[in-house]
Amino acid sequence: MESIVLNVNGCDFTIAVEKQTTLLDVLRDTLDLTGAKCGCSTGDCGACKVIIDGEAVNSCTIHAWKAVGKKILTIEGLSDGITLHPIQQAFVEIGAIQCGYCTPGMIMTAKAFLDKNPTPSRDEVRVALSNNLCRCTGYVKIIDAIILASEKIQQSA
Repeated sequence: MESIVLNVNGCDFTIAVEKQTTLLDVLRDTLDLTGAKCGCSTGDCGACKVIIDGEAVNSCTIHAWKAVGKKILTIEGLSDGITLHPIQQAFVEIGAIQCGYCTPGMIMTAKAFLDKNPTPSRDEVRVALSNNLCRCTGYVKIIDAIILASEKIQQSA
């Protein structure tokens, strides 16, 4: 075991980990941040997405020690208390949530994407979501929600 410090949602946590422990395992099992889901363990589904230093990444494929010194944002850190982030609010308003398993990963992908491209086209949103799988929807409502979130964020700026 090795002791590392991770900055998650603005707070530092000292954690003992094995060299092969994934960031997803630390988030879920050690920090009890269960928003990121384990859908595949291979980085193919996007259910475990978090944002590390502004980039949406699959936390199931990153060893926890590789995130030392970086800023990690999870779905739990996106809202401001009980006030949802505009992306979260848009997902609720549009009804882009079916079973909800993929939703945190979709939202984190959307956050990192909209931070870089605040006024995307529908096609750009589709490309941005290409590493996120949803087995319940046809992605239409998810794309609609991200476009709505883009508009909400632009209006509040």
